[in-house]
Amino acid sequence: MYRTACHSRICSAVAAIAPVAPAVPAFDGAAMETHDVDVTVIGAGIAGAAAAAALAAGRRVALIEMEEAAGYHTTGRSAALWVLNYGPPDVRALSSLSRRFFISPPSGFAGVPLMSRRGMVLLAPPERQADLAAILAAGQGLRDIGIAELRRRIPALRPGYAVAAAIEADAFDMDVAALHQGFLRQFRARGGALALRHRAARCERRGGAWDVRTAAGAVFRAPVVVNAAGAWGDEVAALAGVAPLGLTPCRRTAAIIDPAPHDVSGWPMLCEAGDAWYARPEARTRLMVSPADETPMPPHDVQADELDVAIAIDRMQQALDIPVQRVERRWAGLRTFTPDRSLALGWDRDAAGFFWCVGQGGYGIQTAPAAGQLVADLIAGRDPGDAGGIVAAVDPMRFRRAVPGRGGGDGIADARRAGRTNAAADR
Repeated sequence: MYRTACHSRICSAVAAIAPVAPAVPAFDGAAMETHDVDVTVIGAGIAGAAAAAALAAGRRVALIEMEEAAGYHTTGRSAALWVLNYGPPDVRALSSLSRRFFISPPSGFAGVPLMSRRGMVLLAPPERQADLAAILAAGQGLRDIGIAELRRRIPALRPGYAVAAAIEADAFDMDVAALHQGFLRQFRARGGALALRHRAARCERRGGAWDVRTAAGAVFRAPVVVNAAGAWGDEVAALAGVAPLGLTPCRRTAAIIDPAPHDVSGWPMLCEAGDAWYARPEARTRLMVSPADETPMPPHDVQADELDVAIAIDRMQQALDIPVQRVERRWAGLRTFTPDRSLALGWDRDAAGFFWCVGQGGYGIQTAPAAGQLVADLIAGRDPGDAGGIVAAVDPMRFRRAVPGRGGGDGIADARRAGRTNAAADR
């Protein structure tokens, strides 16, 4: 009942196409003018797209993106596996609430299935037995898998590498492109304006509203601005004169290899229990490998490091008897974490109308349906339902000292009222 009720809530919100508020006209990217909306969302990756789609069901929303394509930096570079036993408790809760959306999305949301069964196996070399035991004790839906069964599933497994293993059979591949494009289509169908190649250049509060001026010259004016800028989240905050949260972008590297002579199409994803490496079948005949690196670095168009690629292959080959003749493709993406690695979804109580939607780390895809709905509920002042139990855990104000609580109500109306009160100061 718990998951069914939540799934109905999310799907009904996404499926309701007709906007309650007047639709935003189609955006003319060349227009050098001011566009008045209810909410401006900065960043069109999966977090921004999901939030914008949910918000646009009842608001006039603009979604602005600095790149030529939405989701260029992180969303399009994901390993794309839904795993329940992954991340801190708030992430696991949102992943659980999102699961049914992947299995049974709203009618017309995507032209292809959003998921396909895969499974995930955790491998424990002798030095990682304690790690695996802790994961099993704290996890859900995990079970021990004997070494004999493991060898049948993974014929390339080297004898003696793993002394124990566990499987999460319900883990599944996610079609990231279909999910992301589905949210963007729903957003546009609800009247939302998507502005690509519009980097936020200035963000200031005037007369009770946020004016976001882009490098292309357009101004988006709204009482609420949602910072969904991923690795650039603290930089967007600085543009608005808002104190940063201390976000840390980290590089994650991956490479594609040919695993011949092995047929890997039916393999589960393989992860070392201590997060030293993982591998996942890709395009049926290839294997993606990663050293599970998290190298802190400033936000930029990150590229794969050759040493990390070599480390990934070496660690994989310690476990699997797979000769690697060449690397067919390599890439890297940025996974951005808050100081405590939980998400940051909520109002900045020191800046009226400024809403944080950042810190998705490596969890943004699998939490997107429920997280986007939670953002919309918090901004509208609605009861977030089953997600209400994590609101305090994801409140970005946990990183500030002695901040008073904020009451409920419609966030947009609250922002407008605050704007009328402080209009003279804003000017």
